Amino acid sequence: MSLRPKPANDEGRDAAHWEAVEEASELLHEERFREALVALRNVLQRDPTNPYAFYLAGIALYESGEIEPSRDAYRACLRVSPTHLGARVALSHVLRILGDTKEAVREGMEALSQSPGDGDALHAVGLAYLARGETVAAKKYLNAFLETQPEFEVAEEVRGILSEM
Repeated sequence: MSLRPKPANDEGRDAAHWEAVEEASELLHEERFREALVALRNVLQRDPTNPYAFYLAGIALYESGEIEPSRDAYRACLRVSPTHLGARVALSHVLRILGDTKEAVREGMEALSQSPGDGDALHAVGLAYLARGETVAAKKYLNAFLETQPEFEVAEEVRGILSEM
């Protein structure tokens, strides 16, 4: 990881990328997933390097029940922005859901290497290990997740999982 600050033009490009997806982001918040996808496709036609557009498309596709296309959108996001933590964590969850637990663990561990101690990454890794049947590792990561003081509902869900192990 470079300690060098981003050049100003990178910050400007990032701001432009975010500005381009603001409408789609609002549509997602309103749970208007199909409309958000149309807006995001338009953004990507204009700029196929916009990581936010790919990431938000992954969310919209997932919420629409299109799991494999969601995986592909998260992978596309990581191709243009390899350090996008949200896409990496989401990809881990989607891979687990699709049954590719080995890759789910790998993506989750990559997220943790980018951001050690990140609660979302710990949660993803713990669930991926659980799906693999590796309960010792699952307990380790899920307990570490609980130490990050997550939201109540998710914490209760994880406590329930741990109590059944």
